[in-house]
Amino acid sequence: MTAIDKDALLAAMPLAGLFEIELVRAEADGVEGVLAWAPDRTTAGGILHGGALMALADTLGGLCAFLNLPEGAGTSTIESKTNFFRPVRDGTVRGVARPIHVGRRTIGVQTEVHDDDNRLVSLTFQTQAVLT
Repeated sequence: MTAIDKDALLAAMPLAGLFEIELVRAEADGVEGVLAWAPDRTTAGGILHGGALMALADTLGGLCAFLNLPEGAGTSTIESKTNFFRPVRDGTVRGVARPIHVGRRTIGVQTEVHDDDNRLVSLTFQTQAVLT
């Protein structure tokens, strides 16, 4: 099996660079990444913006779907739903995306995001189209 170039994966998603998402692991069975709290990523009260959490989840979920595609296929998010459970006021969040369903036409990915104390911050489920 060929080693996966994590930097090349992130380079294909410029928004991930804008948010400075760090890719920790990228394999077909799961993709893991980290996003740091920063003042320019917050909403009222210094809370990490939900859009930043969703950007992390969408990045990891999209990469997870990509790594499960048949050769020559592409992918696009067709649905994404996020539940938020607790605020993040500092530190980092760690997301782990796992494939829940890998089919011929769609791939379902679930991404859990936890804070530095391993508490669940958000849960995202997205459906990715398999584009052949």
